[in-house]
Amino acid sequence: MTLSLLKSSSKPLLERCASDLSTKLRLKYQPYYHSVESQDGPHVMVKGRRMLMMSSNEYLGLSSHLKVKQASLDAIKVWGTSPCGSRLANGSRQYHDELESALADFLGVEACHVFSAGYLACMASLSTLLHRGDALMVDKSIHSALWDGALLSNASIERFNHENLPELETLLASLPENQAKAIAVDGVYSMEGHIASLPKIVDLAQKYRALVIVDDAHGFGVLGREGRGTVDHHQLTGQVEVMTGSFSKALASTGGFIAGSREIIEYLRSNCRQIIFSAALPASQAVAALTALRVMQEEPEHRQRLLDNANHYRSGLRELGVDFWDSPTPGHPIVLADKEKCYRVWSHLWEQGFFTVMAISPGVPAGKDLIRTAVTALHTSEQIDLFLAALRTALKKIGFVSHPKA
Repeated sequence: MTLSLLKSSSKPLLERCASDLSTKLRLKYQPYYHSVESQDGPHVMVKGRRMLMMSSNEYLGLSSHLKVKQASLDAIKVWGTSPCGSRLANGSRQYHDELESALADFLGVEACHVFSAGYLACMASLSTLLHRGDALMVDKSIHSALWDGALLSNASIERFNHENLPELETLLASLPENQAKAIAVDGVYSMEGHIASLPKIVDLAQKYRALVIVDDAHGFGVLGREGRGTVDHHQLTGQVEVMTGSFSKALASTGGFIAGSREIIEYLRSNCRQIIFSAALPASQAVAALTALRVMQEEPEHRQRLLDNANHYRSGLRELGVDFWDSPTPGHPIVLADKEKCYRVWSHLWEQGFFTVMAISPGVPAGKDLIRTAVTALHTSEQIDLFLAALRTALKKIGFVSHPKA
């Protein structure tokens, strides 16, 4: 078949890909998918240029910790690079059991199951536990992994505005008393940086007989005693039925987990497609996560440095008078509410050697366009101050009027 004939018989799905405006704009301005050639602490090399990373989720800075790296290398020597199949088909490995046991003990729950991706764990929690005819209440700002799980569940989805708990109660009160129902929230919302109001959510769940599912990808390792997460932060251990989390943030690895009662975990192992049909977590990543979990407990200075850096950064943002949605966590949005302003500020920061990421509509709601930044334990106060100075200059260039906050 000739090339001209192929073109003349173009297929609608191919045309959709070729004409997508978001892709064309991304390729034109190239704000994402930059190739990082090397990494040194909080610095990365991009096209031979040393840049300070200001958007990483590596909160505790453990991916370069000698104990974590050595444990991962040793695991490959013993187990190879992959189990090459699902745990149902090929069996679990000892390192899966050790990691799950350690996580369950740390979180104060009966059991845990680990996945090869945090996204899979998060999605699986909703897609498996809820069915058609059930009711699911979700905060509108939940992570896309929870959204995907909600859609796959075929449950009736009821959305409430971000952290609007009176609205949540109205929705719950409108449902039949005996209908199976659940409430799904993020422990820490990755874009807003907000901590979920779990005490009130748990109270409502008890009152209306709803399961509580918390994705704590950005709270685990940051909040609570020794980094036990948002549930522990609110002193609610044992009162939240399902927690999910990611290894790619504080634990400096790849993968994720679901934690809860033994009954829930065994039910998932019998019914969850993301478990049954997905390849198991490789040894190198499981052992890295387990070692990072131990380091997190044995060396509290990493988490303390993270919290100190976050406080220092917040103080600087308040002085600049920017809207960062009063985030009390290490992730801080610089909310500019305008696509063009976001691009101009991001571009200036990039030119000055600072790696950040834009989140603009439709990725975020229109009028909430922002630049997401995050501090880690790897940053120094001096580096944070340099970034704040560059941000001040960038904001001045777009005519930003400062309104310092107390």
